[in-house]
Amino acid sequence: MNLLNEYGYCTYGGENAPKASLLPARVTAVYRERYEIVSETGIGFARLKGTLHHDPQAIFPTVGDYVWIQPQSGDAQIILTMPRRTYFERRDPSGRGMRAQALAANFDTVFILTSLNEEFNPRRLERYLALARQSGAQPVIVLTKSDLAADAHDYLLRLSARDRQTPVFSVSAKNAQGLNQLDPYLKSGSTVVLLGSSGVGKSSLINAWMGESFMRTGAIRQDDSRGRHTTTHRQMLRLPGGALVIDTPGMRELGLWDNRDGLTQEFSDIAAFAAQCRFRDCTHQGEPGCAVQFAIQNGVLNEQRVKHYLKLLKEHKTPPKKAREKRSKS
Repeated sequence: MNLLNEYGYCTYGGENAPKASLLPARVTAVYRERYEIVSETGIGFARLKGTLHHDPQAIFPTVGDYVWIQPQSGDAQIILTMPRRTYFERRDPSGRGMRAQALAANFDTVFILTSLNEEFNPRRLERYLALARQSGAQPVIVLTKSDLAADAHDYLLRLSARDRQTPVFSVSAKNAQGLNQLDPYLKSGSTVVLLGSSGVGKSSLINAWMGESFMRTGAIRQDDSRGRHTTTHRQMLRLPGGALVIDTPGMRELGLWDNRDGLTQEFSDIAAFAAQCRFRDCTHQGEPGCAVQFAIQNGVLNEQRVKHYLKLLKEHKTPPKKAREKRSKS
């Protein structure tokens, strides 16, 4: 069997090769200027064709992308990135102008991980969910380290009541409790992204799936009950059952970028009231005829949730057309 098909290409398809000499490949890891790839010839490395750095229309590949490569001695050349089914990006944390940073592409599900200890943060979950919904993939909330929580079921009830459209599961990688609940999302050929802050247990979860100590993990810190961050780069791993998992480093900053649709989906209750405001440009902060403030005063909307929505909406960045087409180099 073609090795590339084991990495989802047979179910993805793709456009015809621009030139007969090119081969399709999938990016499985990113190391600054160098990309790990898998193609029909096996696993290797590639670099971007030099002219792409100066092409304003070029899309720089990220983990999960399908690309066309020119085989050659040493590293292959990446000639073109194929169209993406789903795409995940954030505002460049360096703050250098209006640009995005690519995180992952061509995935089916986003596992949003948060641990059941002091790390649990509903506001952070809302940010992750907005990004996941914008990507076009199915978000799933995975509550990790259930072995450390005496009230894991209470967390499940709180999140399920808040959002009945997003599946929520409680698991423990340490004793494999609840892991079988995630099996429907880990079918052969499917691609899942793991998203979460540092120390939520992404590496431990991968080790449980792999059945070995594949990823280095850090011990829980006693001062804040958080695990030590161990993943240092984005990479794709193939599980024994054939599913593909994209592991991302824990991110201190996850700025929104071109994410209005995701925010509208995640805060659909607030958006529905906002559409009823007297003024189209209502900021929901004291204008007459504001349906959002009216809903807060009548106990229909949670004031803190509305404040967080407004904060994310203010942070949201819509890139200029040229920047949006180019994306940024990760």
